[in-house]
Amino acid sequence: MTNATRFFLGANSGQGFQSLFPQFCDPQRHYDLLVLKGGPGAGKSTLMARIGEAMEEAGEDVEYLHCSGDPSSLDGIHIPRIRTAIVDGTAPHVVEPRYPAAVERYVDMGVCYDVAAAKAARAEIIRHSTDCSAAYQRAFRALGAARQMADSAALLAAEGMDRDKLRRRGEGIISREIRGHGAGKPDEYRFLGSATCQGPVWRFDSVEALCPRIYQLQDSYDLAVPLLEQLHDAARARGFYAILCPDPEHPARLQHLLLPELGLAFLTSREGMRYQGSAYRRIRVDAMVPAAHYRQYRSRLRFTARMAAALRQEAQEALAEAKTFHDALEAVYQPHVNFARADEITARELERIRSYL
Repeated sequence: MTNATRFFLGANSGQGFQSLFPQFCDPQRHYDLLVLKGGPGAGKSTLMARIGEAMEEAGEDVEYLHCSGDPSSLDGIHIPRIRTAIVDGTAPHVVEPRYPAAVERYVDMGVCYDVAAAKAARAEIIRHSTDCSAAYQRAFRALGAARQMADSAALLAAEGMDRDKLRRRGEGIISREIRGHGAGKPDEYRFLGSATCQGPVWRFDSVEALCPRIYQLQDSYDLAVPLLEQLHDAARARGFYAILCPDPEHPARLQHLLLPELGLAFLTSREGMRYQGSAYRRIRVDAMVPAAHYRQYRSRLRFTARMAAALRQEAQEALAEAKTFHDALEAVYQPHVNFARADEITARELERIRSYL
């Protein structure tokens, strides 16, 4: 039985587009890394989806890496057993080979365009592209303001945090759960979700596929970060590799921790990122701040929550608008794409990848 998992390598944030492509595309991690080039509608996502499906049919585990702009589209796929991956190497996640042919190689989907027809539609293409970029910038500004509200509330809550209690809770989990020794594989970085045109999307289903035991950390104010770091340090000391899921707004900050070798995951759960599955255990991190502290600042915390929610709604509307402009852009290109040629490229690359099985 194959295992298909789904994550993100990019995320929308108040700091703009956040990218984990450099970590994922590290040449040491891959035998063959295909870097797709070509603009909207050229067939990049379709190629990746078809090859992913073919690899699943061949019995391989496949990791699908979704696009934060449009979660129904793909930014990449990964076939871990044969150390092969395909990524969309165009903006905003430009990828360039460091060891061409030896590790990475270009696949040019731009050859499928009718260049003369595209040039005839120049004005329309530029207009839709400009409108799409402007909508993204509006979304990023709204997400940035929402993050400021959330950070303000988090700092206020943290003033009352019992850090020793959180540390002791971590020590108990480590003694109970993190035993033995792992294979010493390097850690991997993935976004578990992102703000998207469809609202916030979180791939908790992938966590359930990899980790049967899930600790749900009920944490409204980013209070669990030291606990996640403590657990990761303990796992790394014993050689267990982790899938580290950063906070899209603060990529240096850990938001979720997956330990697949132990079948163990620690998921932050809060409004807008609520884990609805069956948890192995629940830890009420919010409760490590005294109720009296929350009461003291109740009005300020409620105000920041309302403002953050309104700003995130504004961001979602802007991202939906960006998707509309991008769809319009693809609609201009698609009549001028040679899909038969795109199918030939897909068949050629699939044949090469099958030779690695």
